[in-house]
Amino acid sequence: MDRNYTKIVAEDAAWLVAPSARAVFDAIAQGGHQIFYVGGCVRNALLGVGVSDVDMSTSATPAQVIELAEASGLKPIPTGIDHGTITVVSGGTPYEVTTFRRDVVTDGRHAVIAYSTDITEDARRRDFTMNALYAEADGTVIDPLNGLDDLRAGRVRFIEDAETRIREDYLRTLRYFRFHAWYGDTSEGLDPEAIAAIGSNLSGLETLSAERVGAEVKKILSAKDPSTALGAMAQTGVLGTILPGTDIRFILLVIHAGTYIAAPVSWLARLVVLGGEGVPKRLRLSRSEHREYALIHKAAFEGASLLGISFDHGPELATQAYLIRCAIAESMPEARYVDALLHASRQRFPVSAQDLMPTFKGEALGKRISQLKTEWIASNFVLTRAELLALPHP
Repeated sequence: MDRNYTKIVAEDAAWLVAPSARAVFDAIAQGGHQIFYVGGCVRNALLGVGVSDVDMSTSATPAQVIELAEASGLKPIPTGIDHGTITVVSGGTPYEVTTFRRDVVTDGRHAVIAYSTDITEDARRRDFTMNALYAEADGTVIDPLNGLDDLRAGRVRFIEDAETRIREDYLRTLRYFRFHAWYGDTSEGLDPEAIAAIGSNLSGLETLSAERVGAEVKKILSAKDPSTALGAMAQTGVLGTILPGTDIRFILLVIHAGTYIAAPVSWLARLVVLGGEGVPKRLRLSRSEHREYALIHKAAFEGASLLGISFDHGPELATQAYLIRCAIAESMPEARYVDALLHASRQRFPVSAQDLMPTFKGEALGKRISQLKTEWIASNFVLTRAELLALPHP
């Protein structure tokens, strides 16, 4: 075990001194058990990146965790007791506390585990070396598998044998690309052993639920620049397996264009330009995500005025549609046009329904308003109310 004299400081990890987290930590430790912060919170603190969840790992069994938490006035919930996990609510914040484990049997989706008291054994059942990092209460980092060097170098590396890790849980293939998109150093390329193992286990991806695949795809596409990860996913056949019919040519251009004009592109817009067959269903998009996906798709591909889209739906949607159109045309976006889209969203249509009544009613009224709005947008919003009302109608 390598401590490597690395220590997390509170300035990089507010959770390290949070009373709610410390109450959970102390409740287990005072019961005579080992307990450590583990995984993402440790990794991100060392990288200076924020965290959303704080997890802990302990030598205490789930039953002992429950007993000790209740004795300290905390609320234990057996959310994953079959896998050794108890969620302990402290100060209104949930913390997952998981007993040290080792895998007994795995089938690519589920694992039968046995409890352990060995932190190194627990570390070996994790996916990547950079995730097998633990921290004591004072922030001292415990590094059983020498993952610190990989973390510092931006190397996403499976623990021990890559093929074995993947066959334990095929979702790790997608997690590999997600972690590379978020934390990998693209200058060194991807680990050849990992890529070979991924390529020889593509069929395992077909056993995963759409929800699990969709969650990972969302995280990959949400990275600042997932270009390298997406390229590798395409080359290995992963992308074609989970999303048949996809083409990465245009998404790479969209990512670059968004960076070029400092206009962030949402993960859903990236998904739209990625293409593919039956994407919303294949990834189990939520209703709101499905609606937004359809709106971006329509704005990008149905040829409507982007100025009008910005006026009706806001500059963010219009800008994303503009970047997609530029990518398909293989042209670079212009910052001044993005400014024009923002300008369009701030305009106020000078004609009201009241101005057109009683000459126009019902369906005719709606058509007339639509006609005048189209003319107004085409004039770059300069036509006045009087000029619009004077326009002939079909």
